[in-house]
Amino acid sequence: MIKNLGHRKLSKTGSHRRAMFANMAASLLLHEKIQTTLPRALELRRVVEGIINDAKKGRRLQVRKAVHSRDVYHKLFDVIAPRYKDRDGGCTRILRLGARKGDAAETAMIKLVD
Repeated sequence: MIKNLGHRKLSKTGSHRRAMFANMAASLLLHEKIQTTLPRALELRRVVEGIINDAKKGRRLQVRKAVHSRDVYHKLFDVIAPRYKDRDGGCTRILRLGARKGDAAETAMIKLVD
């Protein structure tokens, strides 16, 4: 019996989902805020929190596997990990923005907490 393991599928295959979240996480870590749909923001929060925790603990290989951009990798270890080293969790905040005009999808802004 196949169980749902707690992740949203978002109508994507596993490889597409992993690639999408890797790109979205890189954009969030580089620009510190992005606008997307609410279900994607909720799932992205799980991904980004894990990457930041790995960076805080000095797990360079795991961070390198998750983030493919050199600029984001260096920013993560030089700026973001020291900023959140005393924080146990909750490095991101999701703000609901309302319905998108074209398809009425609920949008949200996810950003790093200052």
